[in-house]
Amino acid sequence: MTAHRKGRWWEAFRPTRKHRRRVYEILERDAAHDPLAEWINYGLILLILTNVTAAVLETVPSLALRDRVEFHLFEAFSLVVFAVEYAGRVWVSPENPRYRGLSQARARLRYMATLPAIVDLLAWLPFVLSAFLGLELRTLAILRLLRFVKLARYSPGMQSLIEVLRSERQSLVACFWLVVAVVLVSASAMYVAERNVQPDKFGSIPQAMWWAIATVTTVGYGDVYPISAPGRVIAGFTMLSGLIMIALPVGIIATAFVEVIKRRDFIITWGMVARVPLFADLDAAGIGEIHKILSAHRAEPGEIVVRRGEVASSMYFIASGEVELEFVHETVLLGEGQFFGEMALLHEAKRAATARARTGCMLLMLDARDLDEVVHHHPQIGQRIRAMAREVEGPHALKRSADIAGDEIPARGDTKPM
Repeated sequence: MTAHRKGRWWEAFRPTRKHRRRVYEILERDAAHDPLAEWINYGLILLILTNVTAAVLETVPSLALRDRVEFHLFEAFSLVVFAVEYAGRVWVSPENPRYRGLSQARARLRYMATLPAIVDLLAWLPFVLSAFLGLELRTLAILRLLRFVKLARYSPGMQSLIEVLRSERQSLVACFWLVVAVVLVSASAMYVAERNVQPDKFGSIPQAMWWAIATVTTVGYGDVYPISAPGRVIAGFTMLSGLIMIALPVGIIATAFVEVIKRRDFIITWGMVARVPLFADLDAAGIGEIHKILSAHRAEPGEIVVRRGEVASSMYFIASGEVELEFVHETVLLGEGQFFGEMALLHEAKRAATARARTGCMLLMLDARDLDEVVHHHPQIGQRIRAMAREVEGPHALKRSADIAGDEIPARGDTKPM
């Protein structure tokens, strides 16, 4: 009896896929207009900033922060929060559309090998290990500053910059070697031209390299400069080379940044498609095929997107703005990242609500005929969609969840739609 009760207790509190999905939405801010996710993410940002401030102030001897109980309590609290955050992100990583199709273990291992996960791990693990081992490492104070890097997770701009550096690393490395070559050639030439005139400043190539680096990078401290005519000619060519060397990586990064912004819009749209229950069982390739056939539509404030009673043949994703669904007895407001009308992809049913743009909206439309074309060329996608459709149309699934899925399914005995 006791074992039976214990089993029932465990079943009641055991995390489910639904719980994992909810935690994923909170940590990754995957759901639009989620107040809980906003508060938790802002709280983590504040905690990171406070930790960085404490790490900086800790180096001030007069404050003696390491002798204060409050500092150690705050550090312990931060370690617990960062450890729980890391464990939570690892646990929910199978929900990431990027790892769809992988087993839970492989998805988690794949996530743990990413740079953000490694930064999250370094934010707390070294301090916990030093506490258990009884080590007092002053260098760990510097590691606290690494927590500032965690802020990149909450900044789309920083994430885009990191992605640019990663994607263009080969070009940037090539630029670096060009700079090194210019520095070596300039330093060698200046050594030959100035070694007899200024032996204290250009008496060796390593000494001349300091001048070359300052000149190529256009810093020009002025502490070392040529005084002979050949030296000044060499300096002029070095300055011109430096302008080119600086402009080259800037142009590469700027161009790549534009491409990353376009790609980020693609990923956001891809994520919206992945959240549709009808496509929940598709792998990354299947979602990619559906993403290709989306068409954009700009709706002005007050514009009617679809009318109640019309034959439904397409579904809509809200990329930006708000849309009102006007039912007979109620009005539902949808926002960015939400969708409506997915059952139109399965049935030529009549619209159960009028969709009206409350603000200027960017809508992405998925037409049932275009989807049929994809299914024709990729039968496995059709098989998975039909399997999900059977679940969606189950007796307990006809509930509206911020869309008009349930209402667009024709009831038995209805006349055939036009």
